[in-house]
This record gives sequence, C-alpha cells and structure tokens, in this order.
Amino acid sequence: MKQAADDEGRALSEVSMVRTAAFEGTEAIARARDHAGLFLRDLQAEHGVPVPERALNIVQLVVSELVTNTRKYAPGPSLLTLEAHDGAVSVTVWDTEPHLPVVRGADPVRVGQHGLEIVRAVCRSLEVHREPVGKRVTATIDLAPDPAN
Repeated sequence: MKQAADDEGRALSEVSMVRTAAFEGTEAIARARDHAGLFLRDLQAEHGVPVPERALNIVQLVVSELVTNTRKYAPGPSLLTLEAHDGAVSVTVWDTEPHLPVVRGADPVRVGQHGLEIVRAVCRSLEVHREPVGKRVTATIDLAPDPAN
C-alpha cells in the first residue's frame, strides 16, 4: 500500500478492505446496518480514508434494503460482504432464494416494493447474479465527497 501524500489520509484507490458477516433472523437488518457503519468507521480509522456522512448514510440504506429483501423472500441465512476499492464500497448480499429480483419502474401509487428501485437510484451500479445455491446482489456506492461541500 502506498502512503498518502497529504494529511487527509490515503486515497481509496490505494486501499482494499473486505469484511463478511452472516445474518439470520429478525435482528439481521439492524445488525447488518451496524456492521456497515463499523466497516466504514474502521476504513477511516485504520486506513485514513475519508468517509463522507452522505456515503455512510447511502451504504447503510443499501445494506438495509438488500438485507430486508433477504429476510422477506429467502429462507435461511444471508451473507453480507462489504469491500472498499477503487473509490467506492461494494455491498454484496447472498441469499438462498434462486429467483432473481426485478427492479420495478417508478410508481408513486404502488405501496411497497421500491427497495431495489431506491438502491439503483443511489448506486454507481447494481448487479444480480444467480449462484449454484441462491443469488448474489451487488451494489457499488461511490465514496466521493458530499456534492454540497
């Protein structure tokens, strides 16, 4: 890893950090959000990578939406992997349900089922892949500074 040239910490392009956690049960959503928050705080504390509040909020929102879907639609455990790389954080959730989710179009009168629509709107990319057992959903969020600053 290269040392950063300034006092603001290392550029995220120089840092790679990965953490995985397994979740099951009704407490999974809150625990997964907490896990994401700790991951980003550790990224900043251990590697000196600035993590804007906006990025923290978006990562936790994405984690919440993806893990909520696993609790609603997939029996059994789920795995959450967070990876910092190339100026972004990838949030990957694996679950046991083999059916791929469909991102629905915006519909302000539809009640519910807006989670993937929201995730797609706030992320750099959203990918869904069928696995030998279940599926994997990966959303990538930029860690750029807040646009207002």
